[in-house]
Amino acid sequence: MKYTVAITCSFLSFTLIAGKVPPAAPSKPKLVVGIVVDQMRYDYIYRYWDKFGNDGFKRLVNEGFFCRNTNYNYVPTYTGPGHTSIYTGTTPAVHGIIANEWFDRKTGKYMYCAEDNAVSGVGTTSGEGRRSPANNLTTTITDELRISSNMKSKVIGIALKDRSAIMPAGHVANAAYWYDGSIGSFISSTYYMTALPAWVQEFNKKELPKQYMSQPWNTLLPIDQYTESIQDDNKYEGLAKGEAKPVFPHDLPKLMAANGGLNMIRSTPFGNSLTKDFAIEVIKNENLGKSAATDFLAISFSSPDYIGHTWGPNSVEQEDDYLRLDRDLAELLKFIDTQLGKENVLVFLTADHAAPEVPSYLMDLKVPAGYVDEGKLNADLKNYLKQMYGDTLVLSMSNQQVFLNHKVIDDKKLMLEQVQEDAAVFLRKMEGVSEVITAATMNNTSFVEGSRYLMQKGYHAKRSGDVLINYLPAWVDYQKTGTTHGSPYSYDTHVPLIFYGWNIKQGSSAEQVYITDVAATLAMMLNIQFPNGCTGKPIPFLVK
Repeated sequence: MKYTVAITCSFLSFTLIAGKVPPAAPSKPKLVVGIVVDQMRYDYIYRYWDKFGNDGFKRLVNEGFFCRNTNYNYVPTYTGPGHTSIYTGTTPAVHGIIANEWFDRKTGKYMYCAEDNAVSGVGTTSGEGRRSPANNLTTTITDELRISSNMKSKVIGIALKDRSAIMPAGHVANAAYWYDGSIGSFISSTYYMTALPAWVQEFNKKELPKQYMSQPWNTLLPIDQYTESIQDDNKYEGLAKGEAKPVFPHDLPKLMAANGGLNMIRSTPFGNSLTKDFAIEVIKNENLGKSAATDFLAISFSSPDYIGHTWGPNSVEQEDDYLRLDRDLAELLKFIDTQLGKENVLVFLTADHAAPEVPSYLMDLKVPAGYVDEGKLNADLKNYLKQMYGDTLVLSMSNQQVFLNHKVIDDKKLMLEQVQEDAAVFLRKMEGVSEVITAATMNNTSFVEGSRYLMQKGYHAKRSGDVLINYLPAWVDYQKTGTTHGSPYSYDTHVPLIFYGWNIKQGSSAEQVYITDVAATLAMMLNIQFPNGCTGKPIPFLVK
């Protein structure tokens, strides 16, 4: 006799059919698939729910466990630190990836987080290949998996962005692959290999980016159905070069030449589709999940970040992007079912940061918001300190941090802490600034809550600046169109986190979880060491 049991969680439901008992999960997953969506706000799950199909985001939520109150516990909320924190289980204060790039006192230049001039590109002659995880100071959960299996587990990271492939893959990965838009191919570096595997070369020969970019980007659904977005033609969205209005359709073949050629695929939903295509090829050709050891594939979908920066979170472009990503996820999950079986694969999905509303949009709604001109802030601070001390004492202002010239301060026999405080006093008076903290305070005070706590968790004594600045809510240093991210406020820190597949019971929780808990939870599930800098804790309702 068959019967149906309906189980409802919030507005979500799924059905169990008696007699269709799923296979028992093995003692450990054959494959772990980590999915990071770049610039995914938590509310997108709910905002677009009615337009998602049943086999992508809905499947993950309806069949997986949804940690609904997951937050980043540091600032700045950027891509490099975000991916690193997910996989190391700690914050920039420990792993050292304090931003996508930062001012390096030793060289007097900016250091890109994945920069490594000791290696060369593989599959490219451009500088895009000079990348490695060398700047990350701790191990990752993927490192610990490799080490625990005596290097038998395979670990591979893929993304359009190099940092989004490299940081999750860790220091001892078998490979990391990222996209070089100048040639329209996935590449790697000599940190991992001396030549691209034959299957990667064959994938690149298909020239899928050209195929995806050979037709205009139009909406997946009739445009009048995009009721979760504001009107298509509005002043809060940026423009691709060569466009008169930010509206559909976007004539990609016509726009490519002025917008980076095949690199433009990053700013379209087809960048996600290309990543999905490559992920499937990785699983097939590397035989992931087919050995006695657990393998790990780290995937990052980068296009939502590019689209959000240009068009913003209320745009039809971003909604269309997520509806298409939903289909890409559905195809990936279906392939995993066929290749390995759901019971053998542990999947988690989260984001490296979220995003605020476009401040100019909020301002027109009479909501407090605004723009900070960091360039002007820097110039004004330089002039102020020069008038006070008779010399230029600011080397750099970046990532809302001020780097002072310690050599000049020493030569003039000035007190560093006093100069830091003088700079802080000046900056606190500036419009849009919420609070300013000196490095001396960071080093001598322990904060336990609020934005100062988050700023301290993002502060690395050897890499961070002398003065750290926090802006008011909804104030950003950015153009008047599109959005950015990086703040300690919930619109930037609150992200989705869903576990699905192997040994995962369906459900959800509103208990607070931190992004650093992901790696600790995976370590408990896999019965391996925590990453060596891990400060996160296993999520109790997932590892009972």
